[in-house]
Amino acid sequence: MSERIWDKFLTDRDKEFHELKGFGALAGYGKRPALLIIDVNYAFCGDKRESIFESVKRWPTSCGEEAWDALPVLRRVIDAARAQGVPVIYTTGVSRDDKWDMGSWRWKSAKRAGDRASQPVQRISNRDGNEIMEQIAPGPRDIVVPKQKPSGFHGTNLLDYLTMLGCDSVIVGGTTTSGCVRGTVIDSFSYNLRTAVIEDGCFDRSQFSHAANLFDMHAKYADVVSSDDAIAFIKSLPVNQYDLPPGT
Repeated sequence: MSERIWDKFLTDRDKEFHELKGFGALAGYGKRPALLIIDVNYAFCGDKRESIFESVKRWPTSCGEEAWDALPVLRRVIDAARAQGVPVIYTTGVSRDDKWDMGSWRWKSAKRAGDRASQPVQRISNRDGNEIMEQIAPGPRDIVVPKQKPSGFHGTNLLDYLTMLGCDSVIVGGTTTSGCVRGTVIDSFSYNLRTAVIEDGCFDRSQFSHAANLFDMHAKYADVVSSDDAIAFIKSLPVNQYDLPPGT
C-alpha cells in the first residue's frame, strides 16, 4: 500500500520525522488471530444508505455513506474468516432503557442532547440502534460481546474468550476509527496481542479523524492493512484450528 489514506493530511515535517524515527514498522500478523468487528450497528450506520447529513437526522451517531462503503468489505473478511474457521467476534453497545448506566458518555453529550431537544430526531424505524447490521449479522458460531465503553475489552469477557480460543492476535474492523476501534486497538496492544486494523473496513464521522487515527495506530500500536491483505493472510491459516462455539 504505497499511498496511504493519511498522506494528504501530513506535513512535510511530520513525514520527515516519522521516517527518521522509524514509526510504522510492521509487527506482522500472529499465528492464531481472531477477527473483531467493532460496533457495526444501526446506531452508527443508519437503516439505509444516505449522506451523513441526512442520516444523523434519524440516527444521531451515524457515519453516513462511509459506513455503507465498509459493509461489503467487512462481509468479505467475515466470510473468509468463517470459511477458515477463524473466530469472528462482534461488539455492540448495551444500556438500560433509562440510560442511567451510560455514565461518562453523558458528560460529553450534554450539548448534543440540547441540540436534539430543539431539533427532535425523526426515527422512522423499529430497529434497535445496538442491533448489528443485517448485512454482516452474526452467525451461530460467532461471538457477540456487549459493552458500555469505547474499548471492546473494558469490563467485558473479550480477553477471556481470546484466551479460551488460544488467540495470540486480532484483526480489527468497524467503527468509529477514532473512538471504539482505537480504544480496542490500544487495549489489544497493551495486552501484547499482535494487532492489525483493516483500513477499508473501518469508518468514522470525520474524514480527518478517520485518517489521522489510522495513521497514529499504524505508527505505534498496530499494522494498518488492506482488506485484501487481511483476507490473503486468513486464507493462509490452517483450517479449523480453533474450538469454536458449536452453534445451533
